[in-house]
Amino acid sequence: MDAVPIIGGTGALGFGLAVRLASAGVPVVIGSRDARRAAEAAARVGNGAEGLQNDEAADRGPLVLLCVPFRAQSENLTNLKESLQPGQILVDATVPLAAAVSGRATRLLGVPQGSAAQQAQEMVPVGVTVVSAFHTVSAPLLGDLDHELDEDVLIAGDSREAKARVADLVRRIGGLRPVDCGRLEVARLIEGLTPLLISVNVRNKTHAGIRLTGVEEPRW
Repeated sequence: MDAVPIIGGTGALGFGLAVRLASAGVPVVIGSRDARRAAEAAARVGNGAEGLQNDEAADRGPLVLLCVPFRAQSENLTNLKESLQPGQILVDATVPLAAAVSGRATRLLGVPQGSAAQQAQEMVPVGVTVVSAFHTVSAPLLGDLDHELDEDVLIAGDSREAKARVADLVRRIGGLRPVDCGRLEVARLIEGLTPLLISVNVRNKTHAGIRLTGVEEPRW
């Protein structure tokens, strides 16, 4: 089985995904700007997880997860221009929250391209396909293997094949169901659900997710 590099794997979302994927038997490579932090995080994940600097991690698998704060997205993608290769899929989980510029986490920033995912597609090397996913899953719940997940992962992208491959990865995490939401331009709507959930969770002191009703068997 191919390894899954997670750029920003020392952060809450990236680490939570690493924990779930590694526990499901998926080889995980945690990427960080600091190789030492990456190695420490990999040791905590266990199950054979490996820790490397971001540029070294990025070429270790055909499907790369980008789990960094919006303020770091552009810098990371710039630094990975020589590491990402044609044919790879970049799964962008970035949310343009106002908190990235000392604003409130319940406010969404405007992105000229339309969404963080569309900005990522403009920045990656030619031949790399961006798919938007994992915006509505709680990082703390992902990192807690004792918690049973039961929610949908909303996926957007312009390549049906790329989305299907991301969906296969999502299914490796018990309790998560992938749902195809359409083209990459829909990512701006999916990203906007994150600040909504933050607001709901703050008021209700919980970790709410998204579950779509009336969709018995999502089409792929």
